[in-house]
Amino acid sequence: MEDKKYILAIESSCDETSVAVVSLENDLVSNVVASQILSHKRFGGVVPEVASRHHVEQIISCMEEAMTAASVTVEDLEAVAVTEGPGLVGALLIGISAAKAFAWANELPLIPVNHMAGHIYAASYVKPLEFPLMALLVSGGHTELVYMPEHGEYKIIGETRDDAAGEAYDKVGRVLGLEYPSGKEIDELAHQGNDTFNFPRAMIKEDNLDFSFSGLKSAFINTVHNAEQKNETLDRLDLAASFQASVVEVLTKKTLDACGEYPVKQLVVAGGVAANKGLRQGLTDAFTTSFPNVELIIPPLNLCGDNAGMIGAAALVEYKKNHLAGWDLNGNPGLSL
Repeated sequence: MEDKKYILAIESSCDETSVAVVSLENDLVSNVVASQILSHKRFGGVVPEVASRHHVEQIISCMEEAMTAASVTVEDLEAVAVTEGPGLVGALLIGISAAKAFAWANELPLIPVNHMAGHIYAASYVKPLEFPLMALLVSGGHTELVYMPEHGEYKIIGETRDDAAGEAYDKVGRVLGLEYPSGKEIDELAHQGNDTFNFPRAMIKEDNLDFSFSGLKSAFINTVHNAEQKNETLDRLDLAASFQASVVEVLTKKTLDACGEYPVKQLVVAGGVAANKGLRQGLTDAFTTSFPNVELIIPPLNLCGDNAGMIGAAALVEYKKNHLAGWDLNGNPGLSL
């Protein structure tokens, strides 16, 4: 029998059912993602009950497909990893239940993983992480600056006081009449328009590393509604460009401030909004000028969204530290780093 060399990783925190096989050398061997976007699109956002039902339908086939694609059997597995939180509690429980059942039946250890840590460790597939590092986490539910002195240690030094950046994108997209999820389309529209509306850059001059996007969202909505009441037509391209310019400037400025306050070797940009071309370019330009010695790492587009590959990468760190879970592992929707 071959030595066990792989971890089976499961992710089901929101609306993506995903299973991956990752080697103990941190090679992503397979990464299956079953998206639910078409089901949720008609509702304009994720419906938790619908998401849970889809996870039930897809989780077993995703596990089988991931192992087949990786050409591994149960005998090749070293452990099973699963997202513990944060996320939708019903969705989390589907993945956890499947992971516990599989691990128990095959006498494998169970590794609990923080979903946000997974987003950070997606960058490890690009280059080995060097410490200390800074991580900018930007997604639909989170906007955080995380300082990491070493593997598996997280210090949140800045976070949003209200809406996350990704949440603001979704709500602005709804006002523009775009289909969910609208982040990619707003990004594309923004590159065709100009920042003519000069929306607010909340907290950009404050002496802290926190964010706020509710004021920007409100300013955008009020601008559109006021124009509608006056039967005025606003340029959608300029609206998108103005909104994105505000988000990118705030995120970039706060991240520069964080790296000035906490000297680091690398900056990791992670989460769904890390796929945004405007943000990628803004950070690249800013750090090339201000911190040329800080290495900027942004995962490829297929690893920015929710996927089990990132959970497997984070699980390797937890496994080496012997951070294992018992059979009483439960979903923790409010889990923090």
